[in-house]
Amino acid sequence: MTGQTFLVTGARAPVALHMARLLGSAGHRVILTDALARPLAAATRFASYVRTPSPRFAPDAFGAAVQEIVAREGVDLIVPTCEEVFHLARLRDEAGLPLPVFAPGLDQLAQVHDKHRFIELCAGLGLPVPETHLLRGLPDLDAQRARAGDMVFKPVWSRFAEHVLIRPDPRGLDAITPSPARPWVAQEYLHGSELCAYAIAHEGHVGALSAYRALARAGRGAAVAFAPVEDAAVTEFVTRFVEGTGWSGQISFDLMRLADGSVRPLECNPRATSGLHFFRDGAAFARMLAGAGAPLAPDVSTPQDVRLALWVYGLPAALGRGDLAAFRAVLRETEDLLDWPDDPGARRAQVPAMAEFAMLALRKRISLLGASTYDIEWNGPDQSAI
Repeated sequence: MTGQTFLVTGARAPVALHMARLLGSAGHRVILTDALARPLAAATRFASYVRTPSPRFAPDAFGAAVQEIVAREGVDLIVPTCEEVFHLARLRDEAGLPLPVFAPGLDQLAQVHDKHRFIELCAGLGLPVPETHLLRGLPDLDAQRARAGDMVFKPVWSRFAEHVLIRPDPRGLDAITPSPARPWVAQEYLHGSELCAYAIAHEGHVGALSAYRALARAGRGAAVAFAPVEDAAVTEFVTRFVEGTGWSGQISFDLMRLADGSVRPLECNPRATSGLHFFRDGAAFARMLAGAGAPLAPDVSTPQDVRLALWVYGLPAALGRGDLAAFRAVLRETEDLLDWPDDPGARRAQVPAMAEFAMLALRKRISLLGASTYDIEWNGPDQSAI
């Protein structure tokens, strides 16, 4: 495989940093983009960085900027890492821009990102699913009120488990107002162990698969420390889903492993997630990404963490639970995923990168997690939704 030029978008994310390191260490040319002034991945020596307009708030200008980069730099493949994947797919599919995006069509992306349609899709593929109801108004919400203590309520378009209500008191449902533009789902609460999976697929064939479990989270959502797992039921689910949909691109799942060893899908993110960090062989990864070679298994067995985020989110959570020993155990067990031979820049870049999010959070009066995706989110047909 001769040297290629990759455009990795979403440079704010640790997975974008990792993707750039994998591809760059294999001798490929990597360009990173984002709408931020100081994104984390821009500090890597394995890539150059180009700032673009916001895909959410300036989609046409964003599209023009990406198209110009692709033409000027001779980009062979665009690898999205965050929710800008939806914006790039729209520009390719609806605006007709010649963008070589490593992702399926926008309709397919939207289907799996929709927390109700995703479950319907899984059921249609013959996969066991949790009971899930679409809430498009107060009558739909009231129909689930008596069962609220056995359900989980979350917006159809959301991320990081923000706004989620887990087994709420029926009166707690008064705080939400689902509508056709901002629908919610009510999903059966499942008892078990939550697992995550990250995969890369080519035309219905799994090229790489990494399963993991969270050791610490930012609130109820994104994992900031995580350990690899091997689970046959997870592998079977991902394989059946990818084959059944003919998927091409990256795809990630939140799953619940039940006491009998089976798994149930909770939701899907058609983008990169933390499972990427369990791959370190850049040459093998690049070949797999190009659709060449045998399916790739993870080659990292040590639990990973985003060390600064672990301190920011994990320590307060441990103190709140009165379980500081568990926090110390996670620190001992994990290694900082920012560590990479001869690439120290990201360590110095993480504080300025987080400060940029913090300033945005203060200006917009939103959470730090909300600020981290504010200008790249994709919230369905009505982009004003949560």
